[in-house]
Amino acid sequence: MKTFSYVDQNLAAIRARIDAAKERSGGGEVTLLAAVKYTDTDHINYLHSLGVNDIGENRVQQLLEHWDALNRENLRVHFIGTLQKNKVKYIIDKVAMIHSLDSLSLAEEIEKQAAKHGLVMDVLVEINSGMEENKSGILPDEAAAFCESLGQFSHLNLRGFMTMAPKCEKNEEYRKY
Repeated sequence: MKTFSYVDQNLAAIRARIDAAKERSGGGEVTLLAAVKYTDTDHINYLHSLGVNDIGENRVQQLLEHWDALNRENLRVHFIGTLQKNKVKYIIDKVAMIHSLDSLSLAEEIEKQAAKHGLVMDVLVEINSGMEENKSGILPDEAAAFCESLGQFSHLNLRGFMTMAPKCEKNEEYRKY
């Protein structure tokens, strides 16, 4: 029998940090998105039973392997990894949001597949804020034009941005990203 006591402890600590941050900032709505990279379905379902209703998968194959065994009642699955155009068709009807839109050709494929299913897909544009060569994403100075170009797609709903800062030595350095 699996024990999940460490999940309870970690989740309680994360929720306490969220509550403290909300208090410091004056409140607001917060969505806890649990990245479930490398975990199994039992852990995901346990997290969901504790009220974690948003999970993030970063690999299409992993999402598909988990799909049938997930307790999907009130569960919102987000795709948070790099998405190849040829894999969009496998996840389009399973995810609530795609967090890694980084090209017009990917937007076209999401549009095509969402239209087939009669969906409007929420997306985040991935911004390469550190302008790192080894990372994907739209460069900051190209972001406005890219976002404007998404207006042509009736099955995409631009909800915001996703970015990952480069590795910094000091916490203060992250603020510029």
